[in-house]
Amino acid sequence: MADALISSTIQVTLERALSLVSDRIGMLVGFKKDVASMTRSLRLIKGVLADAEAKQNQDEAVQEWLNSLEEVAYEADNVLDKLHYEALRHQVESRNRHKLKVCCFFSFSNINLAFRWRMASKVRDINLELNKINEEANRLGLVSRAVVTAALPAAPPAGDTRNRQTDSVVAPMVGRADDESKIVKMLLRPSEKVVSVLPIVGMGGLGKTTLAKSIYNNHQIDEQFKKKLWVCVSKKVPVLELFKLILGQLKDKKDEVGDRQNIVQEIGKELGKLRYLLVLDDVWNDDQALWEDFFNTLKGLNPTNGSWCLVTTRLDPVAHSVSRVLRMMENEAYPLGKLPDDHCWSIVKEKAARGGEVPNELKAIRERVIERCDGLPLAASVIGGLLSLHRKEEWRSILENRLLSMSGDGDRVMQILKFSFDNLPSRYIKKCFAHWSIFPKDSAIERNMLIELWMAEGFLQADATSQMMMEEIGMNYLRILLQSSLLEEARNYHGTCYKMHDLVHDLAGSMSKSTKVFNSGDAQIIDNGNQIRYLATDSFGGGEDREKLLESLSTSLHTLFVKGDLSGDMLMKLKNLYVLNLSHTRTRELPVSIGKLIHLRYVNLEWSAISILPDSLCKLYNLQTLTLSGSKVKDLPKGMRDLISLRHLHYYNDDKDFQMPPDMGRLTCLQTLEFFNVGREKGRRIGELGSLKNLKGRLIIRNLELVKDKEGAEEAKLSEKANLFGLKLEWARDREGDDYNDEGVLDGLLPHPNLEKLVIWYFLGDQFPRWLMDLPTTTPLPESATTLPKLARLKFKWCHRCRELLPLQNFTSLKELKIYHCDGLTNLPGDLLHSCASLQKLLVADCDNLISFPLDLQQTPSLLELGLYRCPKLKTSMTPKGFGFLTSLRELTIGPFSDDDDDDENSSIDHENSSIYNEFDWSGLISSSSSSSSTLRRLELCGLPHMESLPPQIQYLTTLTSLMLYQFGGIKALPDWFGNFAALEELYLFDLKELGHLPSEDAMRSLTKLKRLWVYRCPLLKERCTPASSGPDSQWSKVSHIQDLDIW
Repeated sequence: MADALISSTIQVTLERALSLVSDRIGMLVGFKKDVASMTRSLRLIKGVLADAEAKQNQDEAVQEWLNSLEEVAYEADNVLDKLHYEALRHQVESRNRHKLKVCCFFSFSNINLAFRWRMASKVRDINLELNKINEEANRLGLVSRAVVTAALPAAPPAGDTRNRQTDSVVAPMVGRADDESKIVKMLLRPSEKVVSVLPIVGMGGLGKTTLAKSIYNNHQIDEQFKKKLWVCVSKKVPVLELFKLILGQLKDKKDEVGDRQNIVQEIGKELGKLRYLLVLDDVWNDDQALWEDFFNTLKGLNPTNGSWCLVTTRLDPVAHSVSRVLRMMENEAYPLGKLPDDHCWSIVKEKAARGGEVPNELKAIRERVIERCDGLPLAASVIGGLLSLHRKEEWRSILENRLLSMSGDGDRVMQILKFSFDNLPSRYIKKCFAHWSIFPKDSAIERNMLIELWMAEGFLQADATSQMMMEEIGMNYLRILLQSSLLEEARNYHGTCYKMHDLVHDLAGSMSKSTKVFNSGDAQIIDNGNQIRYLATDSFGGGEDREKLLESLSTSLHTLFVKGDLSGDMLMKLKNLYVLNLSHTRTRELPVSIGKLIHLRYVNLEWSAISILPDSLCKLYNLQTLTLSGSKVKDLPKGMRDLISLRHLHYYNDDKDFQMPPDMGRLTCLQTLEFFNVGREKGRRIGELGSLKNLKGRLIIRNLELVKDKEGAEEAKLSEKANLFGLKLEWARDREGDDYNDEGVLDGLLPHPNLEKLVIWYFLGDQFPRWLMDLPTTTPLPESATTLPKLARLKFKWCHRCRELLPLQNFTSLKELKIYHCDGLTNLPGDLLHSCASLQKLLVADCDNLISFPLDLQQTPSLLELGLYRCPKLKTSMTPKGFGFLTSLRELTIGPFSDDDDDDENSSIDHENSSIYNEFDWSGLISSSSSSSSTLRRLELCGLPHMESLPPQIQYLTTLTSLMLYQFGGIKALPDWFGNFAALEELYLFDLKELGHLPSEDAMRSLTKLKRLWVYRCPLLKERCTPASSGPDSQWSKVSHIQDLDIW
């Protein structure tokens, strides 16, 4: 069978080779003639490629021709890349010798004689092969075809989010509400079994996983089950591997011991006696003995009744096997039916019309589209995505000429997926899609990693007229794959990531024969080793097998993902690697031989045990991405400046004494740099940042006390870095002397107007610069006068000398302001935020000398969260007023405050009750919270060690779902008006030393929604809230019914 992707592979490889020629190699004296000949041959072959692609399935000779061409194209690419590397090497060495005038080229005599002879010979050999291939193309009758390249769909304007896919975990389902309701009822039903099982069974593309995720995230499920585990199985696995997957979910890592007894014991410890929900997604094994072993073990681990296992599977035998084990005859399986036509139609029109008005062109083909969907939501989504990539005038043609002509036999969903793949508008995008097969099913991959891998593979080549950077091209490709529903957007703890449906993953895996994935236990046998370009493996097997595997791939392999150790000798064999992923490896030192892999564009060592990087790493002049996140690496090689092609350095070190490698400013391609520690020596000063014009994302600059003045700070040229959206500026925490120039330095660090987040730590100036605080407002200003018009988040911390903050001017985009530990502040102006109507979060805390902050809340109507706490001198009468205007406020944290006559020696008497809160704007808060549209849900109230009562006004905040009380040290009993909190779900009591009684039993029983009570450092209450407590002071009967009860 022909490789479905071979012509795309060849074209991408040819175009990459041609781009190398047009870059530096064409200037190499002594190679011009041979390289020019190669260029002509490559262009001739590229011309007949479309004809060969059309004929390959009917003519085996054409298939053989394509296979031969692929080998020669890769060899040409490798040879040209070696010449490209040599050009880069010469540029680096010339620059290091300060002979900048010859950096752009090198002459025949500069090249090592042996290398020159070897390369010249290889170029001639390739030219001979290309000539043969051209002759064979003529013999086969291959002709040049005019190929009309499909225009890529236009990228949306900045800020346009119409094409963003919602998180697959929390996105509302279409047409499955009844299914979800029925299954949730089953799971909530009282059960006398330790663990029960419910299989959801149905063909691929029906939405089983989507339904299971919606159930998993249902709030009723959260209330019922203390533990939830999601395990994607996706293949037949032995029972030990199944337990490893479960432990990996419980502890966020796989158990490396591999001993079943240890793994099962660890699972038992994590589960304890908690009721749990376990979802096993995409199960394929119908071995009843395996399931008996599995569920019997689970039953022995946890004696608590009522746990459930939800299984999704395409196979009826799997559903029957898991049901029979636990004798679930009353609900043996839940067969998921097809989606009604109306729901399929709603999916199609949402994707095709992108949420807008449904065009007549789509309405006209409604019935035919629904017929092709066949009740499958995945098919509906893909068809809608396919139409969205084409002009409306083409929709009927696409439907009638291709979709309706599909065979009714076989897997209809797979036919539609294949059709969508065939209609992707670029061969490069097809390669990006097929590349996904190197990742395991259900993988969640971060955007940067995807794009950086595609770039390293050569899939992001810009044409001569394009002004887009490769990363921008990758973003556009990613958008198209999302729009076509071949990828899904999701979220994890890293933020936005991307996933692929298991059926789509099957398609990606079938598209190319050049990718091989080995998992634990797979036989490592390759029958077409010379065609394998991409290899992923959990670990290498025994020594002999490992050597054979690497030997067979030594010349062909371009990409290696390996979990396990890799010796220097093994690495040396893989001389044509472009991508090396050693994440999570246990090796402590990266082999020195890494420097010999001159083609490498991408090296990933994240979460590895590697702590030492060899100097030879700095010989990788082609390297574009180096990922060290989470690794043990403590120092970077001093020769990092020689990584002339480096674009992304993913590395973070929180040590302020860490020394940056010298001359980082030479890395002029660098876009990702997470931090920069300013040093004293030349080559480590802040001016190194000046030449890094392409920096993007977030940047932390530390040790700013080493910058002398404003002029020195301006050398960083932050105002020219348009792609930096986050900036943290940090001085030393402890400094000697008293002569600081922090104000001048900060003034010189003026960011670009595109900045969205600014954090300032340990700034010891008396005031902030005019670009931040002091734009004039006496006359109307043009928009261009706003220094930071996009600033959304602003944070000050440990700025102890700052005496005042002037009103923030023209910060119309500001959504979050945080001020912590600024002990020099005594007064904050009431109009501080007069131009910040979009502000959503305001936190002022731990400012020991703050006395006054009479903020007019009418100026901040969008506030969702307000915190004003641990400012011991802040007078209640000088706290913000106007809570009645905060119709969207959800969270409030306040206290303790100071009384107005706090200087009086008898004022401590007032601190024994809640009178110090009397002048707080309770009336505004109560009026706002008592309205029908009130949003206030969470209140955190901080008291004083001897305070004997709570502010009675809080009893009227009846919309609260969460209440947290701190340090009301004199309170002995909570009042019965707690029964007013009918909506309360969570109650937290911290540091209430004298508290011995909760509200009355009647009041506690009124809290029908209370599900969590946490008590910390309340010794009397702890003693009385145990089953063993007795007598009139026992509080156990008041709390025994609460589901989540923690007292410590």
